[in-house]
Amino acid sequence: MKKILLTAGIFLFLASTANAQPGDSRPRPPSITVHGEATISAEPNQAQIDISVVTQARSAPEASKANAERLTRVLAVIKELLGKADEVKTSGYALTPNYRYPKDGKPEIVGYTASNMVRIKTHTLTLVGKLIDSSMQAGANNVHRLMFTLKDEQTAQLEALREASAKAKVKAEAIAASLGLKIVKIASITEGERTVRPIFRQAMSARAELAQAPTPVEAGTVEVRSTVTLTVEVSKK
Repeated sequence: MKKILLTAGIFLFLASTANAQPGDSRPRPPSITVHGEATISAEPNQAQIDISVVTQARSAPEASKANAERLTRVLAVIKELLGKADEVKTSGYALTPNYRYPKDGKPEIVGYTASNMVRIKTHTLTLVGKLIDSSMQAGANNVHRLMFTLKDEQTAQLEALREASAKAKVKAEAIAASLGLKIVKIASITEGERTVRPIFRQAMSARAELAQAPTPVEAGTVEVRSTVTLTVEVSKK
């Protein structure tokens, strides 16, 4: 308790004297500065899945053709499952040579690998497991990323900001009361760090014939954090 009173006293002293500008003879009113932080949990309402089709062949055209044929089947299955507000789009494509490195001699090309990645966004979270399973069975090889997010992050951020501000106010009132002071007015309040932490699930890779069992997917909750810095002017009661 003594340590808290000493710290608050230093705040008051600094605000009333040390912060005065050179040449400014007007006394600064004593003030208290506190920080407020709040973290809330919100139910996700949007999922993002990155799925790729990878094929290999002896020549570049063969690898590219095989990839395109398999991806066409995957996209057809995905589009059948998605709703009107959902979307799927290509997010990456690569066609690279495969080398063999003999002990003696130069590396030689022995084939080509084609990789095409698509990004799926859906607002129906119950579809996530079925999208993964159906994609794998249609020819996809990898799930690179599965992420659950909020479609409207601002609403959750404002709620966290309100809670952080309320906590800062309670802190300032507690310090003032412990010193026999009262809050006169709010001098300033500044929004600090704010973060939205999406939920990531482990990526997977599987052959289509191994993706027979339904994939269980639990979304969890998204953490939204906000901080504020509050400065209040105080006086004796």
